[in-house]
Amino acid sequence: MLMRIERLKLKKLNNTRDLGGFPAENGKRIKYGKLIRSGKLYKLPESTVAALESYNITTVIDLRIEREKFEYPSTEIKGAKLVNLPLVCTATVGITHTKSMAGTMLKESKRIKTEFGNADNYMQSVYELLLFGEQSQKKFKEFLDLATENEGCILWHCNAGKDRTGICAMLLESILGVDENLIIQDYCISDKFQFRRRFWQKAGLVIAPIPLRFKQILYALMAAKPQYITGAMTEIKKRYGSVVEYCKQALNVTEEQIKILKEKYLE
Repeated sequence: MLMRIERLKLKKLNNTRDLGGFPAENGKRIKYGKLIRSGKLYKLPESTVAALESYNITTVIDLRIEREKFEYPSTEIKGAKLVNLPLVCTATVGITHTKSMAGTMLKESKRIKTEFGNADNYMQSVYELLLFGEQSQKKFKEFLDLATENEGCILWHCNAGKDRTGICAMLLESILGVDENLIIQDYCISDKFQFRRRFWQKAGLVIAPIPLRFKQILYALMAAKPQYITGAMTEIKKRYGSVVEYCKQALNVTEEQIKILKEKYLE
């Protein structure tokens, strides 16, 4: 099932959207103004802050590491509790966006080319490491716990709102019974919403005097390709049968918690 997904038209936020209206199980849909996914909330203008505050956001979950937060601090949203759940492991430096990331990835590009063959394989391995790593699984569980406990509207974000934010969205949408094709569409729509910004970034890379293997990795890091999220879900199904069973068995999400999430966010 596909639908028209719209971004929230907010200045300085080109990849922010309300999951409200997404069809879910048993003919229900996600409530509007309850679940918002986004990129970083950095140097937001007053009009954008006012618009976000009108949603009655009670919890903001920042999935970035400390260095990202320090370099790109979040704008305060009045009335919202800020929770940091840094999602990263030793092999996932590429999906963080610190000012030193490019240099680190340049050094790593030869190893990545040798070990994974191409950038797409590398990105899929990053997603698997996040999903099946013990530390990141604890963070995913905390994310779902916060969504369960939250009253009002919850907003979660990383840097671009694509990788870490996208995986969290996939888990929550799966629990709520959103069709898998729509989950994939929601993941991939980040490319459309960030097209202009990515176009100029890629144009700059074309003429940059850096190795081709490094350019290919950076292109992959920018993209929200369907095989990244479908590959992650396929691996989950191989190990657990379904995304919901992964949440139950790997993240210790209970049936009662699933019931609460559905009552809270579906109508």
